[in-house]
Amino acid sequence: MAHQCIDAHHHLWRYKPEEFPWIGDGMEILRRDYLTVQLEEVTRVAGVTGTVVVQARQSMQETEWLSGLAARSDLIRGVVGWAPLASPGAARELERLASLPKVRGIRHALHDEPDPLYMLRDDFNSGIALLKGYGLRYDLLIFETHLPQTIEFVDKHPNQVFIVDHIAKPRIRDRDFSPWKENLKELAQRPNVFCKVSGMVTEAKWDRWTPEELMPYFETVFEAFTPRRTMFGSDWPVLTLASPYRAWIETVTQAISSFSNDEQERVLAGTAVEAYEL
Repeated sequence: MAHQCIDAHHHLWRYKPEEFPWIGDGMEILRRDYLTVQLEEVTRVAGVTGTVVVQARQSMQETEWLSGLAARSDLIRGVVGWAPLASPGAARELERLASLPKVRGIRHALHDEPDPLYMLRDDFNSGIALLKGYGLRYDLLIFETHLPQTIEFVDKHPNQVFIVDHIAKPRIRDRDFSPWKENLKELAQRPNVFCKVSGMVTEAKWDRWTPEELMPYFETVFEAFTPRRTMFGSDWPVLTLASPYRAWIETVTQAISSFSNDEQERVLAGTAVEAYEL
């Protein structure tokens, strides 16, 4: 493994059922607190040296809480929070969040919006246009069906850094590649877009996925974005629905084992450090 290993995507939460309605039947392992102490346990064993914590709730209060946790942790190097980007008060809220310790980016759960074209709304794009001025990146949480409009959305902001979460959630459990593959490659033509190899096993069949099954998806991402714009992420603790933490790192390191040392370092640490300015 590289000298550094940055997990560019994980969550932390205090579990309250009313705040996590998406944690349904069969996901009981997630119905508890996941805090810094648990994160430190799993990352230490796996050799991870730094992390980026990502919002799990669309709440300014959660972002402030995550920033506070990060400020007290040498392990957590960056925070991707949430802000009301479509609000008339977005600039005021972004200024406040950007001043908090280790806040590096913003995310909105676009894939949960009833309107699949939400990202093209004028009010939302007005908020996105403010991010660069505060030194903030934007994480794209989408399904593969959102890729065509995501390309149009990204083209509205050529100077904004975007980071695709979970390789845009292809239908791995159905072994579908098209049109995800073609659309992802088109999105990757934009040099301001990065991609996380994360969240893949939970898009596969949780109890019977194999590394071999995932390889065509890895290969597509690395061909499209190259190691220079691809970064490792775990999506822990959601990951635990389908894989132990260490097993996922081993899957990623095996997928990049034929890369040069420099390329492996990019995927495991360097890309995240650059994209989030860690």
